[in-house]
Amino acid sequence: MRQASALYRLLGDEARLRLLRVLSRERLNVTELTGILGLAQSGVSRHLGLLKDAGLVVEEKDAGYTYYRLAPSLQDDGRHSIWPALQQQFEEGTADPVVRADEARLQEVLRLRKENFDTHGSADTRDARQLVPGRSWAAWSRALGQLLPPLEVADLGCGEGYLAIEAARWAARVIAVDRSDAVLERAKGLARRRRVSNVVWKRGELDKLPIKDHAVDVALLSQALHHANDPARAVSEAARITKPGGRVLVLDLRSHDEEWVRAKLGDRRLGFRDDELSALMTGAGLRDVRVGVGARKAGDPFTVLIASGSKAHAVKTKH
Repeated sequence: MRQASALYRLLGDEARLRLLRVLSRERLNVTELTGILGLAQSGVSRHLGLLKDAGLVVEEKDAGYTYYRLAPSLQDDGRHSIWPALQQQFEEGTADPVVRADEARLQEVLRLRKENFDTHGSADTRDARQLVPGRSWAAWSRALGQLLPPLEVADLGCGEGYLAIEAARWAARVIAVDRSDAVLERAKGLARRRRVSNVVWKRGELDKLPIKDHAVDVALLSQALHHANDPARAVSEAARITKPGGRVLVLDLRSHDEEWVRAKLGDRRLGFRDDELSALMTGAGLRDVRVGVGARKAGDPFTVLIASGSKAHAVKTKH
């Protein structure tokens, strides 16, 4: 009775039940679990320790990382009769907003894993030909950057600066804009640590950019437009600051039904339809507009769209 009481107390915690549900789907490390559950790393580690002590979770070492998964005894040998009840609850809770949010973030983790060629193919000998030491998407993107001229770039809604700092590797200068002073301070700190000095950080709103007309060759809106108060105005502002002949590039989500992103992530829009994104670009006076899928994964509710358009050259008038 004492053991049963301890087990039920252990399972009477939402965070630990969420952990077990996610681990029933995939083997994960602490960093991945922290991102999926939106909890502090210390809290995730504490919960994992309790579940491990109870024999519900096991720890595995692989390629220098520590992963956690459900203990085989929980599902396989019948010693834990609690598993059928848990499994039933997990299945019945798939429509719960918290569960849907966990599942969406799990799919994002799995997508990032798939795009990491350091490990891709190692678990399946049929894909072993894909395993090439040193291959990575980051290296490929930087190599492509070497083919570009030293452009003036704006990263609008820059967040903590990862894209701005990456663009600074090939750009002559990057102007990075975000509405949050706290976020900009973290971005500046990251730039200092990486010794990046060609980024100008500015506080401002997407619909009223603190940048003069015709200032940049490329204006980027990466996963920022769905946070905008007025997406049409934000795209028009991006076009305004772009030089004639320059380009506006938008990465954003295709329309989806994941309502939880409003409260959890502050999203104002649940993505955009392809034709809607195209209309925003053409409505801002951009030409040669193209919209296509940038990233999509089976089972993932989020699809990334890429939209691009060019700003017309000024028409010269004869006197």
